[in-house]
Amino acid sequence: MSTAPGLPDTDAVVVGSGPNGLAAAVRLAQAGHRVTVLEAAATIGGGTRTEELTLPGLLHDVCSAVHPFALASPYLASLPLADHGLVWRWPEIDLAHPLDDGTAGVLVRDLDETCRGLGRDGAAWKGVFGPLMRHFDALADDILGPVVRVPDHPVSMARFGLRAALPATVLARRFRTPQAQALFAGSAAHAFRPLSRPVTASVGVMLTAAGHRHGWPVPEGGSAAISRALASLLTELGGEIVTGHAVRTSADLPKARITMLDTGPQAAAEILGDRLPVRRQRTYRRWRYGPGAFKVDLAVRGGVPWTAEPARRAGTVHVGGTLEQIASAEAAVCRGEMPEAPFILVAQQHLADPTRSVGDVHPVWAYAHVPARWEGDGEKVILDQLERFAPGLRELVVATAVRTPADHEADNANYVGGDIAGGANDLLQLVGRPRLSPDPYATGAPGVWLCSSATPPGAGVHGMCGFRAAERALATTQPPR
Repeated sequence: MSTAPGLPDTDAVVVGSGPNGLAAAVRLAQAGHRVTVLEAAATIGGGTRTEELTLPGLLHDVCSAVHPFALASPYLASLPLADHGLVWRWPEIDLAHPLDDGTAGVLVRDLDETCRGLGRDGAAWKGVFGPLMRHFDALADDILGPVVRVPDHPVSMARFGLRAALPATVLARRFRTPQAQALFAGSAAHAFRPLSRPVTASVGVMLTAAGHRHGWPVPEGGSAAISRALASLLTELGGEIVTGHAVRTSADLPKARITMLDTGPQAAAEILGDRLPVRRQRTYRRWRYGPGAFKVDLAVRGGVPWTAEPARRAGTVHVGGTLEQIASAEAAVCRGEMPEAPFILVAQQHLADPTRSVGDVHPVWAYAHVPARWEGDGEKVILDQLERFAPGLRELVVATAVRTPADHEADNANYVGGDIAGGANDLLQLVGRPRLSPDPYATGAPGVWLCSSATPPGAGVHGMCGFRAAERALATTQPPR
């Protein structure tokens, strides 16, 4: 990696070094292109970074933390990332969802074990997720791609579609116990949408099926290990990464036959300006962003004292109470109202990866869904909600680091208003991401493609947006000489 004001011409340039940008760069380099990645920040990775946010030596993930889709990604799985230092670790329990009575819904990779733990809902859980889990690797390539295309596995996709098209609240009613309902609702809430809306079951179905197939692992040493491995592979293939180089207009780009933008559509419109067709400019500038995230990183002595014992062994904990409580909180956030008891995602990566801790002080990652650009006291709200299920937590907190929606946007220009998902996941933008087309990656400007999470398949550390955009570029560009 280097920092340089002057840039030589290259075969391909990639703007942004998040997982999609790096995946695009690696794919282009595999095809023989000379690739230069431009990153505005001083460090690579976008949301896939790790820093000492609270105490020296304590490793906190800056944004992305747990990676159900990384091993499920057909492209990332094809890369020799282990040869470049990437080591995956799994907790004893992948996901726990505590309730007020001290019980919890529990998901582990073993489907049968999960079903036994869900008691009378075990058979229903297996009926919903068993077929998807068994065919997940074949199905992943269809799921993690554009909606407007003929799937390679139409029967499996139809089975997935029948579940995914439902409102999350409807699919959750397939289960009778509050533990199973909440376990599914928490995964569905990753969509940042009211759970009563159509298609909101899709994210929960994918996360659950991926969890049963591959688990919810973390990289040893932090999420930055994913970025480092991709960057190392790119360098081995002859690519270059330049940090500290912001791209605001086309003038900031070197001459290249292929340009990949790991940016939001609005930023792409600013960069390309009149190079974009007029209708495409309007489409990109109308791109809508969703709710924000308010993040609090905790340094906790001895770990979080969850009332529900399984949560003490879970790498991920969803905090929000029952299905009804989560649905109410998510609906409020999407209306622009801050609920008293928001939905919170908690990651306890140290349970799988002890290298993150210092002695008996452990890093705990937590963020709440909040309205876009919300400016309230999120630290208090989050700690109050965590104390509901882990009384006494505050007494164990040694240090905290806060990241507001505004901080997210200042740190990463793609996180507009604190939206870490790259755009609102409503029905229109799920189907037409960022526009309804068999080639949603093409910008309409010659030689330029969009490869961010605003393209299919959307948010997540899977690299498939970058890979698919690079494939389209390669299909329409002459091979390197």
